[in-house]
Amino acid sequence: MRNGFVYLVVVVAVLAVLFMVFRQDSGGSVVSYSEMLKSVRNEANGGAVPKLVISGNTVEHVTSSGIVRERVAIKSDTDVSDDLNALGLVVGQNVDIEYKQPGQFGSVLTILGSFLPILFIVGLLIFMMRQAQGSNNQAMSFGRSKARMISGHRPTVTFKDVQGVDEAKQELAEVVEFLKYPEKFTKIGARIPAGVLLIGPPGTGKTYLAKAVAGEAGVPFFSLSGSEFVEMFVGVGASRVRDLFEKARQNAPCLIFVDEIDAVGRQRGAGLGGSHDEREQTLNQILVEMDGFESETNVIVLAATNRPDILDPALLRPGRFDRQVTLDRPDIRGREAILRVHSEGKPLEEDVDLMVLAKETSGFTGADLENLLNEGAILAARANMSQIGMKQLEEAIDRVVAGPERKSRVISDKEKRVTAFHEVGHALVGHFMGDMDPVHKISIIPRGRMGGYTRFLPPEDRSLMSQSQFEDQIATMMGGRAAELMVFDEVTTGASSDLERSTDTARQMVTRYGMSRKLGPRTFGKTEQLVFLGRDIAENRNYSEAVAEQIDDEVTEIILRAHERATEVLRGHRDDLDRISEYLIEHETMDVPALEALLRGEEPPEPLSDPPEPEPEPEDQPPEPEGRDRPPASRRIAEEPGGAA
Repeated sequence: MRNGFVYLVVVVAVLAVLFMVFRQDSGGSVVSYSEMLKSVRNEANGGAVPKLVISGNTVEHVTSSGIVRERVAIKSDTDVSDDLNALGLVVGQNVDIEYKQPGQFGSVLTILGSFLPILFIVGLLIFMMRQAQGSNNQAMSFGRSKARMISGHRPTVTFKDVQGVDEAKQELAEVVEFLKYPEKFTKIGARIPAGVLLIGPPGTGKTYLAKAVAGEAGVPFFSLSGSEFVEMFVGVGASRVRDLFEKARQNAPCLIFVDEIDAVGRQRGAGLGGSHDEREQTLNQILVEMDGFESETNVIVLAATNRPDILDPALLRPGRFDRQVTLDRPDIRGREAILRVHSEGKPLEEDVDLMVLAKETSGFTGADLENLLNEGAILAARANMSQIGMKQLEEAIDRVVAGPERKSRVISDKEKRVTAFHEVGHALVGHFMGDMDPVHKISIIPRGRMGGYTRFLPPEDRSLMSQSQFEDQIATMMGGRAAELMVFDEVTTGASSDLERSTDTARQMVTRYGMSRKLGPRTFGKTEQLVFLGRDIAENRNYSEAVAEQIDDEVTEIILRAHERATEVLRGHRDDLDRISEYLIEHETMDVPALEALLRGEEPPEPLSDPPEPEPEPEDQPPEPEGRDRPPASRRIAEEPGGAA
């Protein structure tokens, strides 16, 4: 309505301009009838032939050159023609009289011209009243869905662009076939699925896969977030759900994609204080629309979440979300395929091996891999290079995992020496452990909150971990502290993160995996949480205080035994520890060929030129809060000193 009023004002303004132009084209001054006759007589007596144009009640005096000189309005009861004929006889028939049919346009403009001021004032009052009621109009539109409709005729993302999730693509390919050829399934009695729930960690490509389904199906696609249903007014969420499904039915067959559905799909009855929860009413409406009395429609709902454990059971039953498709972190082949997709359009040097990058990025999601290639391109552009090299991509992996280098941070010689021995302790213990991943890189350059790190490269992806592998990992974590104690006869705060992670791993071995020699194959404790909060709030201790003491003793014994193993390894290779640490102090970074050469007692090869230095970051960093999310354990990073990462 507001736009229509604006258009009305524009039309009236154009008509007013046309009216003014028309009036200007008519020209001439308005005089009395007697003055015009006198002017005509004088012009005729002067030898010219004046012209009078009669149009309705208007008489115009036009000179011989075609210019309107005078104009007069005649009353309707005046016999104009008799007076003009008499005038023609008096001046000797030297007056040209023309009768012209009056135009309707001029009369309409005349009427509009008289009403323009009134229309302008009325329009101004209406505009002011609508501005005063603007907030109420917005309140009335809150119940409408804010879903964005995307036409299916121009697909931007297809299944070819999605890699690393072959099983999920196969499941969703059937959904596309349902939408394209529904009669193929209905004729044999198959029911079209009402919904598909995409489950997976952040960054695994849930939203991207939903875009690919829309592009493959070629049908209208409604996209919105779960949080867009809920507003400050009660009942708005349910109203928006009704409006969304009504639009979807009008455009059926179509797809509805709800991202982060856990914002409205949390389990009912978990509100704080037991009060009325607007989310529950929105969820109730979603349940009815997906599988209620009127559910025979060709509308399929796609939803994505990384918290399926907090969703309401009624939302997950068959008939609503019939299928649950899990998107996990990609394996090594999937990572290579994802890197190949995201490297299209990026000039890579010949030495770039995507399979090597896939091996080094165990635990990375699709978003991490895309960010990795983007960081490599930024580093190459910073160095004014025309192609992206392997050095830039190696540096990009370190930046994604540990953060950018902080070469501007001032480190004393003693701290640098302690950090070097600490990291070499990790590397040596890990190198001589039978079930530990091989060492890939050692660095004492500060990154993010870490003063240094040792990166291990897993030879293959693992889904199972044995007790010996856990014990070797804990021993490797203890290698840094054991090296400090052996060389400097004291320990520093640099091992805080190692101690925390080793304690967590040992406790998981005892309480979850049944890897305790004394307590046997059973689990201890059960984690409880509030669904509304989505956080663990307490542990239900289903064991006695005596068992709790035994658990603590077992955890302590596992860690002390791992510390002794690490110390034993370092004592047997004390010369290697000193020699490798001195090399690391000098070069700050060490790769596998240099480590293997030093272990054989040979001169290590000359290190390659380092990638371009990143921009310095501010040195002061706020302490990281408790309970932070850590990178997956499969990335195998041993951080130290300079603060935990």
